[in-house]
Amino acid sequence: MAKRLQNYIGGSWVDSTASETYTVRNPASGKALAETPLGGHDDVDRAVSAAREAFPAWRLTPAVERARYLFEFKHLLEANFEELSRIVSQENGKTMPEARGSVRRGIECVEVAAGAPSLLMGQALEDVAAGIDCEAVRQPLGVFAAIAPFNFPAMVPLWFYPFAVACGNTFVCKPSEQVPLSQMRMFELMHDVKLPDGVLNLVHGGKDCVQSLVEHPDVRGISFVGSSPVAEYVYREAAARGKRVQALGGAKNFMLIMPDAARDQTLDQIMSSAYGCAGERCLAGSVILTVGEAHDWVRKGLTDRIAKLKLGAGVDADTGMGPVISAAHKKKVLGYIEKGIEEGAELVTDGRTPDAPAGGFFVGATLFDKVKPDMTIAQEEIFGPVLCLIPTKDLDTAIDVATRHPLANATSIFTQSGKSAREFKYRIHASMTGVNIGVAAPMSFFSFGGAKGSFFGDLKGHGRDAFDFYTDKKVVISRWF
Repeated sequence: MAKRLQNYIGGSWVDSTASETYTVRNPASGKALAETPLGGHDDVDRAVSAAREAFPAWRLTPAVERARYLFEFKHLLEANFEELSRIVSQENGKTMPEARGSVRRGIECVEVAAGAPSLLMGQALEDVAAGIDCEAVRQPLGVFAAIAPFNFPAMVPLWFYPFAVACGNTFVCKPSEQVPLSQMRMFELMHDVKLPDGVLNLVHGGKDCVQSLVEHPDVRGISFVGSSPVAEYVYREAAARGKRVQALGGAKNFMLIMPDAARDQTLDQIMSSAYGCAGERCLAGSVILTVGEAHDWVRKGLTDRIAKLKLGAGVDADTGMGPVISAAHKKKVLGYIEKGIEEGAELVTDGRTPDAPAGGFFVGATLFDKVKPDMTIAQEEIFGPVLCLIPTKDLDTAIDVATRHPLANATSIFTQSGKSAREFKYRIHASMTGVNIGVAAPMSFFSFGGAKGSFFGDLKGHGRDAFDFYTDKKVVISRWF
């Protein structure tokens, strides 16, 4: 029988009060890995209380000392890098290169957060008026929480809690109930760092747990990553209670291919963007807008590459694409493929019955052509290995298609023309924009987040925005007689 997981509260592993559990399965085989307790208010209140009690002493801890805990945590993450990557692959289905890449990106966030002593510095100016000085300082606020998604189980929580605790706050992390194992291992490593009890807590759960964090009066702010409808709900409900919120939502990412694009490099980038991580990432390219004569070579090149893509367990060295997260999600993705056929798109490659290991939740790389912008598959976030081709006559038409969509997370253009690239960068709405880049993912020292219906809030994830989000800027104006 799969092991029932525990919460980490106040520096100890404790049992959840929940009676219901979610079975964590290896998506490549369907094998049960663990049972996640679906905690609610009682578990959340216990974790938040521990964080609240730890806050006064943690706030008084000098920033340089707080940073030293993160340096040690980073050291342990490096020492256990391969183990963490393998856990990510087993619980999520990523290939090992994909899993390693995600763990590396998470570690980079810890590195940036450890720079808190410099990045927390304020401002000062003497004699703003005669005999009056002014200074601005950053101060922590209290208890923060993160609600993480299933698609990057190791990385996404590290967008948040290293920055929050480096700023002097305490924290409650709720990993996705579908992929809690990599965070469990990370919290074991953090326990070895001997971070003071209650500074960092982990609580398992589903919707009730999310609702409790959103409503809890002692939680000062929420960081969320997930679908746009849920992101909007979390933002609305938490903000109405006076909390700070950064809610990163869904995506429908457009990639514009100009006729002058470098062909082989462009096709390789499209494949990685659309089918990497089985399409389960908010930066995945999902709609290709081919301009003019680019359409024919893009279609042929993708078809040829898809035919060579091997499906399998992520831990196998020759696997090119792993499974989607669950049987339920596989059914959802297959439903979108059926919808595309029903609405008249041409199914160029069919991923409904892939050559893949039995028992896993596999969907093959799927390619549609002759897609119209108003079709369901071109409008809704599929979050799977399904790619749409929309032919356009020129750059203006392609940009118009992309900017009319209500989501604006990431987008890219492929061209050798500086003029076309500048026009694209200037007019496109998405906040994460690439030029000859398939996955326009900002590094940890830049901010991460979309625009329009892809993001709810003001301050985005990691980078300098994190230090703004997790602190209040207090201005002190002083005069002495």
